[in-house]
Amino acid sequence: MFTERTLSPPVAAARGRYAPAATVLDVDTDFETLPPAVAEDLGLLADSIDPASYPAEWVPETAPTVLQKYAGSPFTIGMPGDGTVVWTTQTEPPTVLLKQRAEGTPDPFLDFLIAEAFVKIDCSVPEHFLPFFADAYADLDAAVGLGGADVYQIAAALFDGWVGLQTRPVFASWADESEFESLHEAWVDAGQRLEGRLGDLSRAVAHDEMTFAEATEYACAAIKHDLEIPTPFSALDTGAYRDHGADYGVEWAEKTFAELQE
Repeated sequence: MFTERTLSPPVAAARGRYAPAATVLDVDTDFETLPPAVAEDLGLLADSIDPASYPAEWVPETAPTVLQKYAGSPFTIGMPGDGTVVWTTQTEPPTVLLKQRAEGTPDPFLDFLIAEAFVKIDCSVPEHFLPFFADAYADLDAAVGLGGADVYQIAAALFDGWVGLQTRPVFASWADESEFESLHEAWVDAGQRLEGRLGDLSRAVAHDEMTFAEATEYACAAIKHDLEIPTPFSALDTGAYRDHGADYGVEWAEKTFAELQE
């Protein structure tokens, strides 16, 4: 199920700097969430496991079942929207997992995704948006006023944008270090691939070509790449959001959705 991965030189250098103890494993299947019994097999490869759980009252009744289960006590690795590379600090040492679909990911971008996981571990950001929002998730749910799946998507996007504010100074700094040059180039290239539709988000939402949740996801992904994003999302690319986190994100949602309803 799990095979230790051989790292390219720039990725090995990133691990050495940001998460020297981390284990990197290839997983022989794709998954959104690993079955608990499979996740617990990581105990054979880790020194210890400390599963996280969260208060049930953080999760509104309308939230997707998968989020309600995530808050519970079973050892949970991976959630919808996590992407190709998943990481956890519920193991000691931390573990970075590559889904099977990583086999089809171009090597430069995959190297960046692995290095990004190391940077996130070093920045001590949460693994998921639920501990980020905590009891404010109910406030976000009320502010958005959409179905549970849309609220989940918006919460995941807002969290991704906040994490991007923490990590992008590191990615930008790689331009000045030869050992990380290829990782910096992959970060820039990924941003350029996002750039094309950013200015068109409002029109796409207005013409029902994209939901507001999808537009939020797109815009917040661009924050990590230091791209210029349109209103109302530009209010998230600020020091205030970086510093105040979930409270600011909820305030943004309250203001934005109030304006949308006018």
